Amino acid sequence: MKVNCPTCKKEVEWTTENQFRPFCTKRCQLIDLGQWANEENAIPSGANKDAETSVPDMNIDIEDIEALLAQQEQDFFKN
Repeated sequence: MKVNCPTCKKEVEWTTENQFRPFCTKRCQLIDLGQWANEENAIPSGANKDAETSVPDMNIDIEDIEALLAQQEQDFFKN
C-alpha cells in the first residue's frame, strides 16, 4: 500500500521495512514532531478547550484514580 508523507506529500510505501512510516524520512518525522511540540498542529476540541480534562458533576482526585487503576488485573497499571 502507498500513502503520502504527511510532511512533504511524497508517495511512501507502507511496509514494515519503512521505519518512519507514514513519513518518508526521519527528517519529515522530526518536522512533524516539531509542529506538534510548537502547537502548530492540534486536535480540535470544540468551543471549550478544557472539555477533555473537565468532568462535570464528578469530584475525583488523582488518588482515587490511582486506587481504581491499582484494582485492575492488568500489570500495565501497576508500579
